[in-house]
Amino acid sequence: MRVYSATDVGQKRKMNQDYVFVCESPVGNLPNLFVVADGMGGHNAGDYASSHAVQILVDEIRGDADFNPIKVIRHAIETANTEIIEQAQKDEHLRGMGTTMVVSTVVGHYAYVANVGDSRLYVIQDHIRQVTKDHSLVQEMVRMGELRPEEARNHPDKNIITRALGAERTVDIDFFDLKLEPGSTILMCSDGLSNMVEDSKIEEIILKSDTDLTEKGETLVREANRNGGKDNIAIVLVEPFTNEVEKC
Repeated sequence: MRVYSATDVGQKRKMNQDYVFVCESPVGNLPNLFVVADGMGGHNAGDYASSHAVQILVDEIRGDADFNPIKVIRHAIETANTEIIEQAQKDEHLRGMGTTMVVSTVVGHYAYVANVGDSRLYVIQDHIRQVTKDHSLVQEMVRMGELRPEEARNHPDKNIITRALGAERTVDIDFFDLKLEPGSTILMCSDGLSNMVEDSKIEEIILKSDTDLTEKGETLVREANRNGGKDNIAIVLVEPFTNEVEKC
């Protein structure tokens, strides 16, 4: 397994509210763990929401005795959601904070994925495929046929999300499981990448055979910044099937 991860403040923001966690070795009963979170809220609230939610998630996964990856991840996300709400109620500087979260673990030839918000997970093999579905107002309009996909990209309400950790007492989580083929690459990212770089360009960069994973990741971040870098950028790239194993 090869992994690359990065966050970048972008060109317009003063603070980085994106947060990533990667571990190729076991975390609790999960064989590995990858997380991208994109925080929201004024002052330090968004930064705190994303980092704290991920830390709670990881701690919960480490202590969970269950072996079912979906149950483990669900419980950890629900606990992180409760913690974010409770912290916001205790501290007025954290009121209204929240975070997106996309989580994955690779078990054998399968990836198990959980998603809340508009951070994404893609699988790229011969072509790019978005696995997660954005929980955003604009994407809901696209799904209902009220908006064409090409209109959605620059819609003024693009940043309004319909689900996030910290928004409601009960968090609604989407789960996906997918079979991974040899040669496939997983990309997890915040909307600071997906809003700035077209899927077709992401596909082109990932499928370029003469570059390694680090170069591909650095190229994605550069491309997002070159196109305006209007938001923080977070990416995790995973090549599940290689002979190289690195310790976190």
